[in-house]
Amino acid sequence: MEFQYKNLKGKLEYVEVTDSEVDRQIERLRQQTPEVTVITDRPSTLGDELVLDYVGTCDGVAFEGGTAQNQTLTLGSGMFIPGFEEQLLGKNAGDHVTVLVTFPENYPHEALAGKDAKFECDIHEIRRKKPYALDDAFAREVGRCESMEAMRAAVAESLRQYYADRAEMELQDRLIRQAAATLEHTPTQEELDEALEEELDTLRAQLSQKGLTLADYCSFMGSTEEQLRQELQPEAEQRVHIRAAIDRIAELENIRADAQDIADACESLCRRNHITMEQLDNLYDPAFAKALERSVVGAKVLQFVRENAQVEKV
Repeated sequence: MEFQYKNLKGKLEYVEVTDSEVDRQIERLRQQTPEVTVITDRPSTLGDELVLDYVGTCDGVAFEGGTAQNQTLTLGSGMFIPGFEEQLLGKNAGDHVTVLVTFPENYPHEALAGKDAKFECDIHEIRRKKPYALDDAFAREVGRCESMEAMRAAVAESLRQYYADRAEMELQDRLIRQAAATLEHTPTQEELDEALEEELDTLRAQLSQKGLTLADYCSFMGSTEEQLRQELQPEAEQRVHIRAAIDRIAELENIRADAQDIADACESLCRRNHITMEQLDNLYDPAFAKALERSVVGAKVLQFVRENAQVEKV
């Protein structure tokens, strides 16, 4: 079979942003960024958020995890030991409060289970959170726009750009998979093992964002890591074929990553991860440099295939 990577056919899907989508996105922003009011004219009540320092002791000795500064606590949330939050009701900013509690018998830290403890608390601030009204003040403070009309336009444009970027990425992915399907390449076991680990690393990163581990995922799915590896094997093989196709196209078209490409990629990495170039330098070893170069070349190859494809806009 002849390796084909030019004049491939694909569809670029255009998604129209509806008013209801804009409404949902604005409502998500409203719920995620509540209006905060500092309370100065009354004592604390249920639902208030306190900013406080505390030092916890058991038998007169401070224990690990029992000390915090500028900790936020919503009264009534049940996040602290039973009885702790109740003793902070009816207090004012600036108050010093001694909280007496007893750890539950089933407390995870056995050394504290069932024991009495004392927390010396200093309340710095009392705050109340509530969703913003959908008005120009919300647009200015959350949307960084002069009016709700301007904020709606900005949100709609942001959604349009998101859909356009996603559609472009999906198109490029479909095109390179088409090309890879025409490349005769027999993966080595080393290539397959490396690709499988990359698939697992990707899954671990996705789970980590949700506070989960691979073991949590396997337990939820009623599976084992070995079964998961078997399930990911086809995608790992596809990853190897795609990588081989990218390498072959780069070779045939003399596509390389020059110094400016690498510099631009480093700048983009720093911007996305909110780090400085100095911090990135600490990570820059031969393996990192190789991965970065491969990423840059891969992106250039995908763009080359895209530019040389027959794309229908839908």
